[in-house]
Amino acid sequence: MKINWFPGHMKKTMAEIKSKLVNIDVVIYLLDSRAPISSINPSLSKLSQNKPVLYVFNKVDIADEKRVEEIAKDYKSENSDYIIMNSTLSGGAKLMKQKILALAKDKIEKFLKKGIKTVIRAIVIGVPNSGKSTLVNNLCGKAKAVTGNRAGVTKMTQWVSIGDNIEICDTPGTLYPNLEDQEIAKKLLFVGSIKDEVVADTVELAQELISQIREKYPSLLQNRYGEDLTLEGIAKKRGFILGKGEYDIERSANAVIDDFRKCRIGKITLD
Repeated sequence: MKINWFPGHMKKTMAEIKSKLVNIDVVIYLLDSRAPISSINPSLSKLSQNKPVLYVFNKVDIADEKRVEEIAKDYKSENSDYIIMNSTLSGGAKLMKQKILALAKDKIEKFLKKGIKTVIRAIVIGVPNSGKSTLVNNLCGKAKAVTGNRAGVTKMTQWVSIGDNIEICDTPGTLYPNLEDQEIAKKLLFVGSIKDEVVADTVELAQELISQIREKYPSLLQNRYGEDLTLEGIAKKRGFILGKGEYDIERSANAVIDDFRKCRIGKITLD
């Protein structure tokens, strides 16, 4: 099973991000809390170097918050900070604006000495389906960006004002041209950052997902599916039966993937 997905608009987006970073004060790096480390795109990280970065660990409501907090601590430095949040809730918007302004304090102070209240420009980057447009809408307090629970919804960059002299540039989700690390690719597929259509064999994918969850959260799997964690066992428990009494393994595989994405198995972080 070889996983790779880099549609044409992503190449265009990478070029746009590179050109915009010249005039950007703060980079907002959105990570999916179910696979935060795998959400780091080396190509984006390289482009954003030397810029203050705010790492946003999003979707914490469907992830292992304790594990996310452990990971997030490594992303705080003199030139970076982090916030753990659920971008569908409004509570984090105020704190996030405060962190953006704190990271841009050198520019703010420089212009204040001249009697000027400057505009801080930030850009939101991240892998597909990490919740960038939802976050932008949250910060705006209204729906200005198109959202959707699937990869590839946002197709172009767009600027919006979020008050407090802050302007945000929302960008389409981007991966890297060659996903050499297939373990990372699998995790991105699990959380929906890569389109399902890229992989024909959902059975193999579901088996790999079960294996990874069993390694860290065995009790969650057992609570959901019982002792037999094979796809056949899950099909038997769910009553997924084809004609002639055969078990519907493919339906079982799709159910496991969907259960993980919708947090029916439990709050899980796969790093």
